[in-house]
Amino acid sequence: MDPVPALDEPLKKTLGGTTAKVMAEHLDLHTVGDLLHHYPRRYAERGELTQLADLPLDEHATVVAQVADARVLRFANGKGQRLEVTLTDGSGRLQLVFFGKSIYHHQKELLPGRRGMFSGKVGVFRNIRQLSHPAYEMLGKDSGADAVEAWANQLIPLYPACAQMESWKIAKTVDVVLASMEATGWQEIADPLPPALREGRGLTDLPDAFRKVHRPRTKADIAEARDRLKWDEAFVLQVALARRRFADTQLPAVARRPAPGGLLDAFDAKLPFTLTDGQQKVSKEIFDDLSTEHPMHRLLQGEVGSGKTMVALRAMLAVVDAGGQAAMLAPTEVLAQQHHRSITEMMGELAEGGMLGGAEQGTKVVLLTGSMGMPARRRALLDLATGEAGIVIGTHALIEDKVQFHDLGLVVVDEQHRFGVEQRDALRSKGKQPPHLLVMTATPIPRTVAMTVFGDLETSVLDQLPAGRSPIATHVVPAKDKPHFLARAWERVREEVENGHQAYVVCPRIGDDEDDPKAAKGKKKQAEDDPEKRPPLAVLEIAEQISAGPLKGLRVEVLHGRMQPDDKDDVMRRFSAGDVDVLVATTVIEVGVNVPNATAMVIMDADRFGVSQLHQLRGRVGRGSAPGLCLLVSEMHEASPARARLAAVAATLDGFELSRIDLEQRREGDVLGQAQSGVRSSLRMLAVIDDEEVIVAAREEAVAVVTADPELERLPELRTALDALLDKEREQYLDKG
Repeated sequence: MDPVPALDEPLKKTLGGTTAKVMAEHLDLHTVGDLLHHYPRRYAERGELTQLADLPLDEHATVVAQVADARVLRFANGKGQRLEVTLTDGSGRLQLVFFGKSIYHHQKELLPGRRGMFSGKVGVFRNIRQLSHPAYEMLGKDSGADAVEAWANQLIPLYPACAQMESWKIAKTVDVVLASMEATGWQEIADPLPPALREGRGLTDLPDAFRKVHRPRTKADIAEARDRLKWDEAFVLQVALARRRFADTQLPAVARRPAPGGLLDAFDAKLPFTLTDGQQKVSKEIFDDLSTEHPMHRLLQGEVGSGKTMVALRAMLAVVDAGGQAAMLAPTEVLAQQHHRSITEMMGELAEGGMLGGAEQGTKVVLLTGSMGMPARRRALLDLATGEAGIVIGTHALIEDKVQFHDLGLVVVDEQHRFGVEQRDALRSKGKQPPHLLVMTATPIPRTVAMTVFGDLETSVLDQLPAGRSPIATHVVPAKDKPHFLARAWERVREEVENGHQAYVVCPRIGDDEDDPKAAKGKKKQAEDDPEKRPPLAVLEIAEQISAGPLKGLRVEVLHGRMQPDDKDDVMRRFSAGDVDVLVATTVIEVGVNVPNATAMVIMDADRFGVSQLHQLRGRVGRGSAPGLCLLVSEMHEASPARARLAAVAATLDGFELSRIDLEQRREGDVLGQAQSGVRSSLRMLAVIDDEEVIVAAREEAVAVVTADPELERLPELRTALDALLDKEREQYLDKG
């Protein structure tokens, strides 16, 4: 039996059961490899003290600072004593406080002039920042000149820590592991980078990278280690994606070439406008893919309102022309119904194939959702099984076992991040051979994120808006600081309606039984001065307020996810027809809803939404010839990060720029979402927004390696690293096909 690779060795074998248990439970570190990949968050220099002035309240922090003074004080009531210690670092002060019998022990340790590392949760008492009963370790007890100099110049690694395991305790466990690895000469460690790549790129070997990242002598050591470890993450991930792309090219698929003089030509001939250059270019890329005998795997990303649905529809028509069927999977019933309505309207008589008055080249376009009545559902299922329906639009109901296709040739997945892998795969498995796949997203994705998260898909970008689209003016409305601004916002909505237009009001919450009314009332009263502590504003509450107040006399309706599907559809139909002036809704209207006459949107508690989500919501207005207006209402203080986020949204309509801001502010894990949990767990050193150069180069190297050796038979170490990446959790985001 082969020896267990050193990185797979359980920590309890090296560190003992108690420490290993704490690390597993609180830091999710289980093996030697997990610990070695738990990199320092930053490094403190003993010559340069860390900034106490910037300590965040209510967070667990580790600081390197000097004791300014320490004194034992008696409580006012005479019962008991406390030790108060003041730390300084030149930028600010921090107080430590200890109670109980141990205060004299601490007083002997915490002598003025001595430096140490101190760790605890930052609180505040009488306007002074304080750590209560912190853990600490004193530094530099030796007074010899050489020792002091060595101590002053040493870089101290500060690790992501927790209350149960402080940074320096983690450092001590890393020392134990490094010593154990040195003792075996790092013999059993598998280096995933092929030697030729490592040498060609001038990268250090893996043992050296671990030594230098955990115990650097100089800043150059840290830079060298980071360069190497970023390459590990980028390269192994890109190899996984390159292998998926390679495997896809080996699968058979039916080539779907559009027939001249067929449905697509008839559709194009009746279009009342010209396709944008971007739509034509992307359509050509898709048609080229559809013409090959292996499945298309393409990601179509485009700005809100850039005409992705039109591009997807033309692809579906091309497949129907070639004798196949196309299915569009939408995440919500509202969106599925909206797509069905807009596609049948765009196609006109071409969507009435086999019906009286239908065009000769036409086909049937059917809707399939979970809430349909049995007669309509049976008819739709029959049309799919016989091939009578060339196009079906539906929700996850499309995936059920009883849904059979005559010849499924193309799957279009809208807003793909809302679907699990199993759902996509279940639909694709309904083809006689693997169908072509087109994934669409209106959330702009920076190039490096697309290469990292959707790297197994070819990418097409629509960044040009169709002619006739109007600009959208966006303003922040500071409701708490300037209440008259909110009053003016409602006046603007009324003006838009008086000019014959319509408006949306978006709230983060539905209302009614979501909260116990008494508890909600109590919370609201208690949090009058702190908008962060009150429940988010609710659709039912706001609809009632504006109907009786500033928008009295206008036709106000609500739309949210807990309504019956027929009621939702009824409200959307009436809003689309202009029979509703103001629609108060949750984010159920975030994607796909298209009402060109809606020109204004008021987003309540806008700070509760992410940057990309606000951009999506804003895209629902300005879809016609009249300019759009989006008002972001917030009670947050002007200096807060939340208000800075809103200001960024108000400042630009460029979704790619906003997605970059979003990613920088929230970091990768939040933005990529749960479906991409693998990226989160495998990217510790690589920052997808900053390390574009490494990602691009790693992708090139990965393609070369996989082309030459698809099974990686000549690179067993890389294969081992790949197996570690592709465990069950991480497979989720890679397995889109």
